[in-house]
Amino acid sequence: MHLDPSSTALVLIDLQRGIVTRDTKPHTAADVVARGAKLAKRFREAGATVVLVHVGYSADDGDRLKPQTDAPPAITLPLPPDWSELVPDLEQAPGDVVVLKRQWGAFYGTQLDLQLRRRNVRSIVIGGIATNMGVESTARDAWERNFQLVFAEDAMASMSAEWHEFSIKNIFPRLGIVRSTDEILGALT
Repeated sequence: MHLDPSSTALVLIDLQRGIVTRDTKPHTAADVVARGAKLAKRFREAGATVVLVHVGYSADDGDRLKPQTDAPPAITLPLPPDWSELVPDLEQAPGDVVVLKRQWGAFYGTQLDLQLRRRNVRSIVIGGIATNMGVESTARDAWERNFQLVFAEDAMASMSAEWHEFSIKNIFPRLGIVRSTDEILGALT
């Protein structure tokens, strides 16, 4: 595998204060953040695009999706004021693209596609929390937009090991390639 920094972006999903406090599996949220930060640092050094995605809602909660479901979201309202703030461990840089989304996927209703295409990005390395929600939703949308996808398996986690493993073994191999953080770092040249 070879990743060209001039046409590859790192997209990290929901590594924010209100989400990284959750108990995640099979990797802890702290490990996911540390690996995401390691990837972001190396991508910046190589001159590749870094995209930091976070989810948030308006003060009146009017823009949050609220369809009737069998499993209601695990969000307790009102959200703390810093809930959607990106964690400082990511060391956000001035050149990073920051995307605020209002649902699981990072493409719908945002400028993510436009920002990637303006930077000539053709390949996306993706990680974050949760594997089977924000990461998978964003990856499916990226695949439909014909981006080459690389999944950083150990830089993502979910609320259960089973949910994570289902995406890793059944969904992601059909959308792109699954690799470790170290393999990805070695391929960025």
